[in-house]
Amino acid sequence: MHLYIKNMVCPRCITAVRNELEQMKFKISSVELGEAEIEGEILAETLQKLEESLKKLGFELIGDRKGRIIEQIKTEIVYLVHHSDEIIKTNLSTWLADKLRYDYTYLSNLFSEVEGTTIEKYYITQRVEKVKELLVYDELSLAEIADALGYSSAAYLSNQFKKVTGLTPTFYKSIKETKRININEL
Repeated sequence: MHLYIKNMVCPRCITAVRNELEQMKFKISSVELGEAEIEGEILAETLQKLEESLKKLGFELIGDRKGRIIEQIKTEIVYLVHHSDEIIKTNLSTWLADKLRYDYTYLSNLFSEVEGTTIEKYYITQRVEKVKELLVYDELSLAEIADALGYSSAAYLSNQFKKVTGLTPTFYKSIKETKRININEL
């Protein structure tokens, strides 16, 4: 049985879900960002218990097809921005449509309808959060951060950062008290 799980955004999430499934004695085939495959079927009562235990950890089971597609979009973007060194060579719409095998117009309309924001804005928000993280670490220059995240220039990164946060990257770096937003809260 294939389970789709909301709010899985990092390797620790995979470990937490795997541990929960193991504690409930499921035979696990695989656990990846946003999904888990277990052997056999699950009784409704057992599924309810699993849902409750996952909720305590900040995860949710996704039952409907639209919800699964939205979660796949988010998972792919979070993975791309936060856990991959891949810099997409095409535009985001083409990359996402190829990755999920859906027409981008359908994905975009669905995402906007359900989430109340565009895929592009979600992607930009994720990138800005990654920039914040790298600024706080203080290991890379702004130009190196721009290069690492696939921005065309440090100036473009700075403009986008200021539009989203209201602060320049330099000022943000100087006031390190500003809290970053949890990935799954974006």
